[in-house]
Parts: sequence; structure tokens; C-alpha cells
Amino acid sequence: MFMALMLIFVAIGWALGTYLFAQPILGMAVFLAIAIAMNAFSYFLSDRIVLFTYRARMVEEAEAPRLFGIVRKVAKEGGIPMPRVAIIPTETPNAFATGRNPDHAVVAATEGIMRILDDEELEGVIAHEVSHVRNRDILVMSVAATLAGAIAIAARYAIFSSMFGGGRRNQGGGYMLILAAITAPIAAILIQLAVSRSREYGADASGASISGKPLALASALEKLEYANHRRPLQFGNPASSGLFIVNPFTKSGFVSLFSTHPPMDERIARLRAM
Repeated sequence: MFMALMLIFVAIGWALGTYLFAQPILGMAVFLAIAIAMNAFSYFLSDRIVLFTYRARMVEEAEAPRLFGIVRKVAKEGGIPMPRVAIIPTETPNAFATGRNPDHAVVAATEGIMRILDDEELEGVIAHEVSHVRNRDILVMSVAATLAGAIAIAARYAIFSSMFGGGRRNQGGGYMLILAAITAPIAAILIQLAVSRSREYGADASGASISGKPLALASALEKLEYANHRRPLQFGNPASSGLFIVNPFTKSGFVSLFSTHPPMDERIARLRAM
């Protein structure tokens, strides 16, 4: 799937290079270099960016002994090093994990999630996040989101160039460029959603296996879905909503078709069937 995203991005470079400069290879090379640079940036800095975006504060065990105890227990059961722990200052109940690998992982939980979940439910949620860490899902989803965002930006530039740039309009290149600019972001979003939804199902299953309490995780998901619908997060970036265990932002109607998370009813049904 990453190869598909890279190919879409490079294809836009080919189209721009052909249309603007009659140098398709140059366009492909430039966009490939940009893609590699963005992936490197995402690999090393995405965790810091997302923690800053959600105002997450690193805490020590004395400040959050209950959360620390559950994270330590689940990390041991999951076979990963103890992650750092962060608190997000909001009553919207949710959690996410970030970090490029298990040695650089952070588990972040909101103040609200610790108020509405009991210990077994919170353990199920943390096990879900530890599964993401163990499977390196965070890196995978961060890179997918970075590439999808880059494709969207490149597509906007392509449309602008075809409308106001010079280039080879007399050969119909502008129309082809517009067509590519419209279809490429849609394809990128669909690929990103496939990656994210697949990883969420996998984390539910492996998280339930780690904790041994699939029904507790199902109960937690029910509570979180209801609470996040009633009190969506008021800050942050919807582009990174896929990191959270449930979507923290308002979604309804047509928008829900493009959610980074699988249908909640299906997630809960799968857990209850384990």
C-alpha cells in the first residue's frame, strides 16, 4: 500500500514535469525526493508533533499511579519495554499511542477516559494501544497519513498550475493534469483508510489477546463511542484522528464513509465473538 501511495505521488510529479517543463523524469525525481524526505521527517518527528498538537504532558508515576500501573502491566504482557506515559488535558475520553518503535513509544490518555472507565476497561484500551506499538502500526499510519497529505497538497498545486501556469496546454496536457489532480487524492484517501481500518481491527484482536478481556474492551469501546459523540474533541488535527482508539471528532452522514476507523458495531461484534 505504501508503494501505491508513493506511485501516486510520483505520478503527479511526472504529470507536472511533463506539462510545465516537458521533463517528466525530472518531475518524477523531484517528487520522489520529496516523498523520501517527508517519510524521514515523519519517522523521526511525528510523535513529537502529535503530542504537541494534543497538548499531551509527560507524567511520572507519582502523578498518575493508576494509569502507570496498567501501562506497566500491559507492556509486560505484550512483551515491549515500558512506554512513556502522557496525559491529554481534556474531558473527552480517548487514548492513543505514538512513537516510531517500541523503544520510543508513548501511551497518551485523556483525563476523561480515566474517569469513565473501570480498571478492566482501561486495561483493554491500553492493551489495544500497546498492540499498535508492538506491531509498529503508529509508524505505518503516520507515514500513510504523511503521504496522503503530500498527495493532496501536490494535487492542489497541479490544479493551480494547469489553470494559471504556462506549459503545454495546446496538447491537452492541462486537462490530463486536472484529471490526475482530482483522482489522485481520492485514491490516496481510500488507500490510507484501508491501512488504518485494517490496523484497528488487528489492534482490537491482539489487544484483547494481551489483556485476555475482549468483553472489557468491547464495553470500553461502547462507552467511548457514545462519549466522543456527545463531547467531541475541541482541539487538535482531524488528519491524525486515526491514532486514537475511537474517532475524537464529530462525524456524520457522508463524512463517516471516510472515517479512519472501522464501524464501531463491527468492532464490538468481533470482540464479543472472541
